[in-house]
Amino acid sequence: MTTAGKVFLVGAGPGDPDLITLKAIKALQQAEVVLVDDLVNPELLAHCPQARIVHVGKRGGCKSTPQPFINRMLIALAEQGQIVVRLKGGDPFVFGRGGEEMLALRAAGVAYEVIPGMTSGLSACASMEVPATHRGLNHGVTLVTGHTQDGGPLPWQALVASNTTLVIYMGMQHLADISRELIAAGMAADMPCMVVENATRADERALVSSLAAMPMHSHRHQMQSPAMIVVGEVVRLANSARTLQTLEQQGVLTQLEYLQAVNAN
Repeated sequence: MTTAGKVFLVGAGPGDPDLITLKAIKALQQAEVVLVDDLVNPELLAHCPQARIVHVGKRGGCKSTPQPFINRMLIALAEQGQIVVRLKGGDPFVFGRGGEEMLALRAAGVAYEVIPGMTSGLSACASMEVPATHRGLNHGVTLVTGHTQDGGPLPWQALVASNTTLVIYMGMQHLADISRELIAAGMAADMPCMVVENATRADERALVSSLAAMPMHSHRHQMQSPAMIVVGEVVRLANSARTLQTLEQQGVLTQLEYLQAVNAN
């Protein structure tokens, strides 16, 4: 009789191998098969030397393994009695298609467990010392994808009206459109904007500019995916010593002047 298998849907964190959770490491240590995404730091595979590694790439703008194929593979392996880890960058339930895999496993009657991870968007903010929420500046943060599945427009006016920090995933190919549409929807052209490439990794780079100028500066500095786009007043608090370009160069308030203004309110 075949022993029932199990699938762990695991968030690997934003990139720094030290930012994976202990629970995720324990799942990797018992895994027999690991299905890993392209954006996962390969150093994390040291936690599962006993496992068979299957690369099922998922990277924006590149050819990817079809999601239905991954779903079928997870079900088949579990039905063979294997312990499977589906290892995803960031958090499996934040633009990671973890929900689709969960529903497929649930429909097939396969045992599964979700292990959350630090999502890349908020980690990118923290890495640059940008609080996604900050009292007196905003009342929330919105995580949004840079494109819709059907290619239709994003709710630009609603995003601007929300007065929240916008953390945009998978948006680098559409950066110029994002900038133009947000401004057309009423966002200030000089709204602080930040792009963080390879957030939390050793090769991390960050660029701070205005929303209107960001596409030009991003092109000039050759910012590449994977990268997060952050738009909002809180970007003014970024550590300017670690960015490629600072808000001071845009003629906006210096960080010191800005902090004094915030503290005065």
